[in-house]
Amino acid sequence: MKRLARIGFVLLAALTLTAWASAQNLVIAQGTDAVTLDAHDVTDSPTASIVSHMYETLFELMPDGSIEPHLAESYEVSDDSTVWTINLREGVTFHDGTPMTAEVVKGSMDRFLDPDNAFTFRFLLDRIDEVVVTGPLQIELRLATPFAPLLAHLTHNTTAIVLPSAVEEYGEAFGENPVGTGPFQLENWDRGSRIDMVTYENYWGDVPAIDGVSFLAVPENTTRMALVESGEAHVAVRVPPQDIARLNAAPDITVENVSSLRTIYMYFNHTLEPFDDVRVRQAFNYAVDKQEIAEFVLGGAVRPSDAAIAPGIFGYTDVGEYEYDPERARELLAEAGFEDGLSTTLYSPSGRYLQDIQITEAIQSQLAEVGIDATIETLEWSAYLDKTREPAGENDVPVALLGWGTVTGDADYGLYALFHTSQHVPDGSNRAFYSNPVVDDLLDEARVTPDPSVRESLYADALQIVRDDAPWLFLHSETQLVAVNDAVEGLVIHPTERVLAWNVTVSE
Repeated sequence: MKRLARIGFVLLAALTLTAWASAQNLVIAQGTDAVTLDAHDVTDSPTASIVSHMYETLFELMPDGSIEPHLAESYEVSDDSTVWTINLREGVTFHDGTPMTAEVVKGSMDRFLDPDNAFTFRFLLDRIDEVVVTGPLQIELRLATPFAPLLAHLTHNTTAIVLPSAVEEYGEAFGENPVGTGPFQLENWDRGSRIDMVTYENYWGDVPAIDGVSFLAVPENTTRMALVESGEAHVAVRVPPQDIARLNAAPDITVENVSSLRTIYMYFNHTLEPFDDVRVRQAFNYAVDKQEIAEFVLGGAVRPSDAAIAPGIFGYTDVGEYEYDPERARELLAEAGFEDGLSTTLYSPSGRYLQDIQITEAIQSQLAEVGIDATIETLEWSAYLDKTREPAGENDVPVALLGWGTVTGDADYGLYALFHTSQHVPDGSNRAFYSNPVVDDLLDEARVTPDPSVRESLYADALQIVRDDAPWLFLHSETQLVAVNDAVEGLVIHPTERVLAWNVTVSE
């Protein structure tokens, strides 16, 4: 008999012995390979899922949305909220045996904050003026002004503690030679194919019961599902909706449906015509039937977007969907001077998001009905990220499918990163080159306002303006569909879209 779905976000998998999978090594098949193994330089969730096994953060966002100390043991905040005193956990060592000390943590944070390193997510901590060592296992984070989302930001995987001496030793090759404090350490990376990690026996916490964990890069949905069905993988992510019934009918597999904090969208490049015209951007939104895509392409496993961030995130407000209205789309195109339609290119990754190619093809078909002739261009994930983050003036991608998981649980990360003028690519993640000074002011004020209710109001105003400006073709909030063998216990499918094997056991 199949087990009942686990409570919360826990889920696991195990399998019979094969050439790849054994009871001692957990194998997870995902759609893309890691881009880098340098925690500070990670910008995508599949890579974050991998590096979260090797690196750890000071604080951890739990599946229920609470925040708990992790490499930190405790913390205090000054009355004016400008000094954060963090007491570090004793007995933590890096994979090379180096003890974690306050000096090491300061070195890691200084590296992340150094503008010369130009890490994409530096903005998460950029309000920290100085990291000061105040004891062997104590640091102070000193700020000029309060910074409301700081604790949430310290849970983000890119703020993980790396070993500065290893960074110095490996130089540019550090991204291939990770040294962290996590429960697993790198054994092998066959780029484009697989990453193998072994258990770190001197881990400060509960040492994993398995010998290691492997991540396979398998873009093709059918191949990924075949691996979990045959026993060559214990877990397969992004199950196509049409495969759910078949997989659930297998005697040893359950498909878990777990909510996430991810929003899927297509952004418009505001530096290119005709997407510098709000009427064109709004026309695209009215031309696409998001409900039809949700039901018939994604099997009802998603929720059409009514805001630029998903429900469950602090600061979320329903500001209204763009209803399907092809006639209104035609009117707006005509007003913008495109009575006879227009041509463009839709970019899409392959194997990154649930049914990404099928979504793009459905959008292409619906756009054709209002006179928009769209061709589709697909790229491998790493190349896709590089192509879409080229700077203004060089970036010729007009429209592209992407997703964003607000993995801190706070709207600052979901809005500041994607809509603030300071975050234009290549330094940030605002690939649309969207810029609105009113939105900038609202997001800036929300960062330094300690009152949660005031912050919520500021975010509601920003969300409404973003909705009306239509920098995106708003699509849906994604659900995680993951196939898991029933013999595995302890694997966590986190709402941040990290599949975590820290506490996995596998029954025989």
